[in-house]
Amino acid sequence: MGLGEGGGGGLLAARAATRMRSRQQYRTMSRMQRRRSYVEEKMGARQDFQPAGQEQEEVPMEAAPAAAAPAAADYTAELEKLAGLRDKGVISADDFEAKKNQLLGI
Repeated sequence: MGLGEGGGGGLLAARAATRMRSRQQYRTMSRMQRRRSYVEEKMGARQDFQPAGQEQEEVPMEAAPAAAAPAAADYTAELEKLAGLRDKGVISADDFEAKKNQLLGI
C-alpha cells in the first residue's frame, strides 16, 4: 500500500481538508466583521464617537486659513454667552475661566 491507497484518503487529502477549513473560517470571520461594521454604522457606535447621522466635515487645505478668520470672531460670542451663564450662577467662575483659557488658547 502506498500513500494514496487505502480508505483514509492519505496525507494530501488531509492537507486539502485543512486548507479548505482555514479558508472557510477566514471567509466567515471576514463576513462577520463586515456585518459588525455595518451594524455599528447604523447604530451609531462609530470609532470617532460621532452620532450616525452626523458626518465630520473635511476642510480642504486651501480653505483652512479662510475658515480661521470667522472662528476668531466666534470666540467673543462664546465668551459672552459663558459670562451670562456665570452671572446667572449656572456655571462657576472656575468653569468660566477654564473655558475662557481653552477658547483663547492660553
